[in-house]
Amino acid sequence: MIAEDSVLLREGLSGIFTRFGCEVVAAVGSADELLHAVARDLPDVVVVDVRMPPTFRDEGLRAAIRLRSEHPGLGILVLSQVVEEAAAGELLAAGTRGVGYLLKDRIGAITQFVDEVRAVAAGGTVIDPDVVHQLLVHHRAHDPLDTLTPRERQVLALVAEGRSNSAIAQRLYISEAAVAKHVTGLYTKLDLGPDADDHRRVLAALTFLRSR
Repeated sequence: MIAEDSVLLREGLSGIFTRFGCEVVAAVGSADELLHAVARDLPDVVVVDVRMPPTFRDEGLRAAIRLRSEHPGLGILVLSQVVEEAAAGELLAAGTRGVGYLLKDRIGAITQFVDEVRAVAAGGTVIDPDVVHQLLVHHRAHDPLDTLTPRERQVLALVAEGRSNSAIAQRLYISEAAVAKHVTGLYTKLDLGPDADDHRRVLAALTFLRSR
């Protein structure tokens, strides 16, 4: 199934896939049409453009994320002129099996492109190296742990090990009151709201583990 707002590109992709023995079950021009088409006839793989009507921002990618949630086994190959970092990260965070993200300008061979689509349909992963690089840079640039002091990082690492405040105090040779102060400070810096303390401890530990 193809979702591409450019008529020429949509028809071109349809012709390419047909020529290589693939069945094109639908070729649509908007994200809404894609969602309706998948609901009617679930394909093996969807090839979707990122920027589609009506705003031409990231409607296609948002549709892909929704389809990924509703149909975990559906192959999703995203085509784009640029890397939409936040949404791309969200798509890949749900799992990389049966997912692809390629930049249009870097597709050099039709045969290779069709093979990549087939790989995604079979559950493989095809990610353009530039996409990986930009997502890594984005992750490092927005690492929530960057705001923590060295001592707060030490405390958070021990929290992630499941240690209590008293155990952390003994390990770092500081008072339990000082540990409590550091824990409160890192909650604030990690933007963990005033939930139950145990809940915030778990969220803080998960933040630490995801940033490693």
